[in-house]
Amino acid sequence: MMNPLKKTKTTNDLEINHLEQESQYYDMIVFCHLRWQFVYQRPQHIISRMAQTLKVLLIEEPLYNKELNHTGNLIVVNDMLHVLQPNVKEIESIAGIIPHYVKNKNSAIGWFYSPSFCPLLESLDFDIIVYDCMDELSLFKGAPAHLINQEKYLIANADIIFTGGKSLYESKKQFHANVHCFPSSVDVQHFAQAQNGIAPAADISNLQSPIVGYYGVIDERIDLELLHETAKKMPDASFVMIGPLAKIEEADLPKEPNIHYLGMKSYNELPHYLKVFDIAMMPFALNDATKYISPTKTLEYMAAGKPIISTKITDVVRDYMLCVNLVETSDEFCEKITQITNDKDLFTMELQYLKILNKTSWDHTVNQMQSILKIYAK
Repeated sequence: MMNPLKKTKTTNDLEINHLEQESQYYDMIVFCHLRWQFVYQRPQHIISRMAQTLKVLLIEEPLYNKELNHTGNLIVVNDMLHVLQPNVKEIESIAGIIPHYVKNKNSAIGWFYSPSFCPLLESLDFDIIVYDCMDELSLFKGAPAHLINQEKYLIANADIIFTGGKSLYESKKQFHANVHCFPSSVDVQHFAQAQNGIAPAADISNLQSPIVGYYGVIDERIDLELLHETAKKMPDASFVMIGPLAKIEEADLPKEPNIHYLGMKSYNELPHYLKVFDIAMMPFALNDATKYISPTKTLEYMAAGKPIISTKITDVVRDYMLCVNLVETSDEFCEKITQITNDKDLFTMELQYLKILNKTSWDHTVNQMQSILKIYAK
């Protein structure tokens, strides 16, 4: 007997139900450190497409509340995709509650986004174990020291490793014989709306131009000093930062009249904001946390037809140096803003974008992943 508790909006505006229900059969169980209702990124793109042909249970890290008398929240995104928020103290305890939700004793595929879930490998049985490595999590702020050993254990047990960028691929292929590079891709049609007749985001439409915008998680990967210095040197430009804070406090953010923090916006809202941006930026710091990143937003900015200014992230330089404006200092940042603002001819940039975008899509990425899974399953 199902008991509906409440309805909520996800980050991609899907209606979902929080339910307690009997265990079910699942073809794939996914273990993810990112919340499904957080910023819509690689796991959501890939797993939602996988769930078109496989019944999937995605398990998040525990959210323990001792006052709740149930084992977790089961979020039904649709008939083929469920998300479990375990109400347990530790990841190891998830193994004890899985039988409440999963009827089959073994699933065809175990899909891991974080090595922190590797203790569950001792008590769960999968035909194929996949490690989709989208970030070098051990280098992130606050990462536990044992995460490195957990990743070694996960790699040793994985049948297939996918990586979210070339730098990650070069790192992981040293430790496993079956590693495949699948850089983050893009839903071109979604972000190309910014070039069409959709309404501009009202809350930034009246800001002083040029509007230089960023969206994504705001954490230790952002070069806040670079942002601050550039904003001070260009008081007539508006700098818009969209996204939630993670592992930093509001007090850490640079404050200037022309820097605007809008908080988190849904995936469906982003094209409306991109429509208003004159320039899209990726002001990433060059540190351990960004050493292996391959920013998803690069292609999303391209699909929206926006000039891009970025710091010299390795995967951005190697793949997009011909069409992304690369900077190191605030003076260079200001120079590029001025140059782009004065240069109205974007035809060459748009041609370069088109060549890149024609070679990738999330649908194509997932189709390739599925082909590898089928071959390996044989």
